[in-house]
Amino acid sequence: MTRRVIPIVSGSQPVAPTARSPASGLSALPPLSLYVHVPWCIRKCPYCDFNSHQAPEQLPEKAYLEALRTDLEQALPNIWGRQVHTIFIGGGTPSLLSEGAIDQMLGLFRAHLNLWPDAEITLEANPSATEASRLQSYAQSGVNRISLGIQSLNNEHLTALGRVHDAQQAREAIESAMNAVARVNLDLMYGLPGQTVMQCEQDLRALVAFGCEHLSIYQLTLEPQTVFAKYPPVLPDEIQIEQMEQVIEQTVAAAGWQRYEVSAYAKAGARCRHNMNYWTFGDYLGIGPGAHSKLSFPDRIIRQARTRNPLQWMQACGQMDGSHISEQRQLSPEELPFEFFLNALRLKEGVELDLLNRHTGLTLSDVLEPFDRAQSRGLLDVGHDRVKATALGWRHLNELQAIFLD
Repeated sequence: MTRRVIPIVSGSQPVAPTARSPASGLSALPPLSLYVHVPWCIRKCPYCDFNSHQAPEQLPEKAYLEALRTDLEQALPNIWGRQVHTIFIGGGTPSLLSEGAIDQMLGLFRAHLNLWPDAEITLEANPSATEASRLQSYAQSGVNRISLGIQSLNNEHLTALGRVHDAQQAREAIESAMNAVARVNLDLMYGLPGQTVMQCEQDLRALVAFGCEHLSIYQLTLEPQTVFAKYPPVLPDEIQIEQMEQVIEQTVAAAGWQRYEVSAYAKAGARCRHNMNYWTFGDYLGIGPGAHSKLSFPDRIIRQARTRNPLQWMQACGQMDGSHISEQRQLSPEELPFEFFLNALRLKEGVELDLLNRHTGLTLSDVLEPFDRAQSRGLLDVGHDRVKATALGWRHLNELQAIFLD
């Protein structure tokens, strides 16, 4: 999705109020999360459109951590006194960082932030950059949830995806992660080049057998500006994709996982708290190159983006003048319905109606017209206290979300 471009405002000071953004103001601020971007990978995957860069022979850990500190310090005025409920260290490949670097990073957050005692702290890791001892050290530093980018347990498919690990490394990484922390997520992709429905099922059953608490399952898509977009591989057809999705739904449900979001499956009580904050339109501060933020104030909601290039971001952070923020805009009342429902309708069970007012300042009367249109098309179920996509709306989610753009 391409968002409308709003004039950029840069600066290290709190954002000054302009026109009121939440329609009726916010009586209380939503929960706050922290996202940390580590931009380096061993090699750029041909399907990846994330802000990731091939790692130099020697990672600039010291310079990165210093820039992370100054990035955070410049952001503190906008979140002063607020509790941080979750931390997600993503990438890129955060597990490329040394044990000492992760320990320093988490120490920085404890020193500067009002961190919730039971905060969920997730670190993304790839099997090729994962050692059992390293994961144990991460856990000792405070990481309590590990998300592993497995993608497949078929060596031919891993090669086709450009992954730098093999199936055996993936299995060893899963065992190491589950020994290090109680909470483990496994990423799986389907609709891969040359993949059959049976191979998809084999991958899934093999991952399910490990018994972790959470699965993230994505269909491979050809994103713009990627190698796969320029040189598209032959992918399974629509009928095969539909069959794969049916197999996934049946297999995961039978094994005790509940699908609670478009691509997320969890055992009871194991939903990713960080991602749930995204889907319920909570706040998040993003630090690191290319990281995005969404921050609420009593009279406005802003979005920010950091400079994407790692070297430029590190240099800009050192200037201490806010130039590391490449984009900043305030959401208008007209944008808020789409911004809210773009996230909330990804949840299988939808959201409570009063969350709309609590997290945007909008009232039900502000969205009655799109509600009526979505209901007339059979896409939206509006109950007494909850709104969610119908079964038809779930299958045509983009169409449903687009109704709130008008």
